[in-house]
Amino acid sequence: MQKNNFKGTLILLLTSLIWGFAFVAQTKASKSIPPFAFNAVRSFIGAFCLFSYLFVKRWVSGEKILSKTKQMRKDTAVAAILCGVMLCIAANLQQAGITAYPKNVSASARAGFITALYVIIVPILSLFSKRKPPLIIFFAAAAAAIGVYLLCNNGKMGGLYLGDILMLLCALAFSLHILTVDRFGYKTDGIKLSAYQFLICGTLSAVISLIFEKGGLSFSAIISSFWAIMYVGILSSGVAYTLQIVGQKYAEPSIASIAMSFESVFAAIGGILFGEKMLSLKEAGGCLLMFIAIIAAQLPDVVKVKKSRS
Repeated sequence: MQKNNFKGTLILLLTSLIWGFAFVAQTKASKSIPPFAFNAVRSFIGAFCLFSYLFVKRWVSGEKILSKTKQMRKDTAVAAILCGVMLCIAANLQQAGITAYPKNVSASARAGFITALYVIIVPILSLFSKRKPPLIIFFAAAAAAIGVYLLCNNGKMGGLYLGDILMLLCALAFSLHILTVDRFGYKTDGIKLSAYQFLICGTLSAVISLIFEKGGLSFSAIISSFWAIMYVGILSSGVAYTLQIVGQKYAEPSIASIAMSFESVFAAIGGILFGEKMLSLKEAGGCLLMFIAIIAAQLPDVVKVKKSRS
């Protein structure tokens, strides 16, 4: 069991590495392609990767891509539409936030750590569904708020960037996306749902881009960001999602959630490796405090797993 758990943890850390470095790719792409166009192309590539996997799986095992019964197909369609819309909102807020950061800001690190706040926001939002989160969540939320202040406020008027505000909205949107998946996605196959939601997210993003982003989906814009789009589309959307599914089969849920929290750390490391501005001591302290809050928010799950074994 320990060997399998170790294997699962390594797979999930690799997943976090891919997702963390995706913030760097998104930052690079933001200089040459607008947000909706970027997410349209990356989502279509991600959907293509996952549908390709499903076709191979069907060829090997004979499992149909469409659900077996009419009710299952209806459940999948409802979940895909709702999750696809929420993913579209969250992903485009994230990319718009990255695009809005000035050149002299560590965009990847800020985006990675602020986005990761969904780990704390989700249990707080669960209050509206009459689920009482553990007390430690509120302490974690307070610590995260201080961390955001240290990371985002430079002591001057206007120290909070537009990108920071969009990232906070993005974290809220991803929290709602997670709750939507939890509410409507439990009856569907995870990979199928992901493939369909990428397709819907890509379609919505493409329509909005064609209306509001002049030349956003032009060949030149896509080619100028080709490698960033391919990385995010294939590795982040396709490969990493599959690795997450595989890793979670081996690792305990509590260990899995903590391993995937390292996405924000890898985002900061990736930004530094690829030439972004180093974080100041105050900003790094804010990141550290936010990371501690993210880990603390997941401790109740660790305790719950240990109690269930005793």
